Amino acid sequence: MGANAILGIGPFVRDCGDACALPSNDSGNPGLYYSCVSTSCQITSEPVAQQIANPVALFAKDNNGVIVELPAVSAATASVSGSLVFGIGTQSNNGINAKDVFPLNSNAEFSTTFHGQSYPGFIDSGSNGLFFLNSSTSSLPVCPDTSSFYCPTSPANLSATTTSNGVSATVNFMVQNADSLFSNTSASVFPGLAGPNAGTFDWGLPFFFGRSVFTAIESRSTPAGTGPYWAF
Repeated sequence: MGANAILGIGPFVRDCGDACALPSNDSGNPGLYYSCVSTSCQITSEPVAQQIANPVALFAKDNNGVIVELPAVSAATASVSGSLVFGIGTQSNNGINAKDVFPLNSNAEFSTTFHGQSYPGFIDSGSNGLFFLNSSTSSLPVCPDTSSFYCPTSPANLSATTTSNGVSATVNFMVQNADSLFSNTSASVFPGLAGPNAGTFDWGLPFFFGRSVFTAIESRSTPAGTGPYWAF
């Protein structure tokens, strides 16, 4: 995809929290931390204070969240430039102008309804596409050479509804043929890239194109309320 690294923007101060502090043999421990001796690694318990921290939460100021700003992208292109703005409502350049604010649960999720089915949804700048389960394989088949992406015969214009605490918004999006997109070897930015994902709805990088996406960090105050929340 032409990247040197992938940056995911999270709403929590620590990357796992209490779950990873549980005993390693506890089923509630998601197994994100390991203890290794030579080549043998085991899931381990990691105290919250020793977990990887969200660097923004450690700032002396502008530490209540971030804004990702990317322009609209209508076709596959080589690159796109945007901004990562620190702080929400703390400076003249980071005022919150989002229409909808979505508080998050402890898993950093809100509800996404697609084709009448509700899924735990999340916004993830670290995913290169939109990933969700489509009930009709005839209208949105997976690619013949890989099951990781969709390859519709023509662009599919779709929509889903995001909901949290009585707030809802309809999000329109497009899915293009991944094989056709990847055939453009000079491109690394694909606004219509999507693939199957059972159980959750992953609003990846294409979601960010053409909008400002606010991520408020847990327990931090902002003009739109206390985090964690997403707003757009």
